[in-house]
Amino acid sequence: MAELIPVNIVIGDRTYRIKTNPTDEEAIRRTLKTINDKIVEFKTQFAGKDMQDYIAMVMIWYATQASSDNNPALEKEMSDVLKKIEQQLDKVK
Repeated sequence: MAELIPVNIVIGDRTYRIKTNPTDEEAIRRTLKTINDKIVEFKTQFAGKDMQDYIAMVMIWYATQASSDNNPALEKEMSDVLKKIEQQLDKVK
């Protein structure tokens, strides 16, 4: 089993320290860049109360984007990465 490496990630305005497999780091960073870019986009387009509103909008966009693309490989990759991020964030709580 590969050694887990520590990675600092930022979602919205919050920083999290997670541990991940080195092979997953690039996919996580790509996904985080997309998420954070969309947060900025939604902040300029919609009125929101706080960062949680924008994160929720992005997650809905991300989930529907994956299913509308009909790209099974991309959908699986996004699903896997989001599950890993969710599990790692749950460990931080």
